[in-house]
Amino acid sequence: MSDINSSVESLNSACNMQSDTDTVPLLQNGQHAGNQPAASGSRGQQAQASPKQKVQRSQPVHILPIRRAQEEDQQLRTSSLPAIPNPFPELSGGPGSPAVAAAGSLPPPPSKPPTKQDVKVFSEDGTSRVVEILTDMTARDLCQLLVYRSHCVDDNSWTLVEHHPQLGLERCLEDHEIVVQVESTMPNESKFLFRKNYAKYEFFKNPVNFFPDQMVNWCQQPNGSHAQFLQNFLNTSSCPEIQGFLQVKEVGKKSWKKLYVCLRRSGLYYSTKGTSKEPRHLQLLADLEETSIFYVIAGKKQYNAPNDHGMCIKPNKAKVEMKELRLLCAEDDQIRSCWMTAFRLLKYGMLLYQNYRIPQQRKALLSPFNTPMRSVSESSLVAMDFSGQIGRVIDNPAEAQSAALEEGHAWRKRSTRINVLSSQSPLHTSTLNSVIHRTQHWFHGRISREESHRIIKQQGLVDGLFLLRDSQSNPKAFVLTLCHHQKIKNFQILPCEDDGQTFFTLDDGNTKFSDLIQLVDFYQLNKGVLPCKLKHHCIRVAL
Repeated sequence: MSDINSSVESLNSACNMQSDTDTVPLLQNGQHAGNQPAASGSRGQQAQASPKQKVQRSQPVHILPIRRAQEEDQQLRTSSLPAIPNPFPELSGGPGSPAVAAAGSLPPPPSKPPTKQDVKVFSEDGTSRVVEILTDMTARDLCQLLVYRSHCVDDNSWTLVEHHPQLGLERCLEDHEIVVQVESTMPNESKFLFRKNYAKYEFFKNPVNFFPDQMVNWCQQPNGSHAQFLQNFLNTSSCPEIQGFLQVKEVGKKSWKKLYVCLRRSGLYYSTKGTSKEPRHLQLLADLEETSIFYVIAGKKQYNAPNDHGMCIKPNKAKVEMKELRLLCAEDDQIRSCWMTAFRLLKYGMLLYQNYRIPQQRKALLSPFNTPMRSVSESSLVAMDFSGQIGRVIDNPAEAQSAALEEGHAWRKRSTRINVLSSQSPLHTSTLNSVIHRTQHWFHGRISREESHRIIKQQGLVDGLFLLRDSQSNPKAFVLTLCHHQKIKNFQILPCEDDGQTFFTLDDGNTKFSDLIQLVDFYQLNKGVLPCKLKHHCIRVAL
């Protein structure tokens, strides 16, 4: 450091010496303006000047050579030091050059802070709410905000739906999508809906059995494991193909044509020659980049579709012409669900899996501090015996069944005694049992069979999704609408009388319940005559 300081001081002194001699400006050749050739008389005077004056009025010191000498001196000193490896070689221009950050590696300039914007969201019952959000808010964040303000249970199944009534299309936004950006691509008549969707990540829960074998063509056959199957779909280097026959609406016509279609990462193609997938026989039907896939709500009525299992690939822009829509029809809801899930997987890949994992990771982090909401299942409830001073868990199944029967008979005696004591009351217990279910979210009142099926499809065709409604054929009966293996089934709940009291049953009186709440609680723990247990209930929330 002393050598560097001395060099700087010598340079500084040289500059000061030059300023002390004469303040005459320098010309381009580095000489004083006063030393330019003049008349012959002046030349003689300069020749008679003393040596001392020649030293004082010598040529000005050149700065560039001095700087060059200092740089050479600095290189000499640094070469004698031990070599220190460059910790950031990617920022260096070469092995010997100093570390300089490239233009592309510099951080981007600070962007504008997000502003606030109003977004209107509708619920299933027609009510709406205007929410002020930031312009960088994602669909997941907006759903959590609506769940908090509506006092709903946050089970990570709420979604924001992009609904186009004029086109008869709708889709669930992905959790990572920016709400304001999606709204900018929507026409004025379109709107957002707040709805449940239990099937949003159903593929990740059971990927091996999700797609039928004939639909998937692998370039590398998976070994059948859960991880390998997921890796083949999410890895961009792999090339799974979804293939099969679909009904495709011809552009500019009302007719539909059955074509062999294959979905790849590069887009959706159809074959012009049977099931051939040779490059010369494949034609591009739709791209995956700037498009989104939608459910067709009423395809038979609006687009003359062969069935109601339609889907549409629509460009992401506000003004869309009919010739830009790619309308497709599958054979059933299960095949349609497979095609739409494959479209999302090939378009978003690992980002979709991260959306699925984030709520689970957050739940795992909060579980030591927050008790999560317990789901009603066979593992969440145990048989207990409180006959003694201290309660105990009944491990023997036979003893547990006997205790349940004994408790049931005791409860029936108590309820009968209450009926006798409160017979003078204007609101009898039997009357209360017949109307108490109307306060539950899973009861949807007097809706038609078609409407109940539509609600089930909207909220996801997953096993155990159900709702209860009034029967249209029997005014005293009710109907349980249940989804199993992506099929919707209906079970009639009939009233029956025993000892002058009205009960409800699903199995011709073998199992009786005093009200529908008890019936639902029972079949959430036992499947009984049903194909599966009741797991998720369809819900409509007023915003």
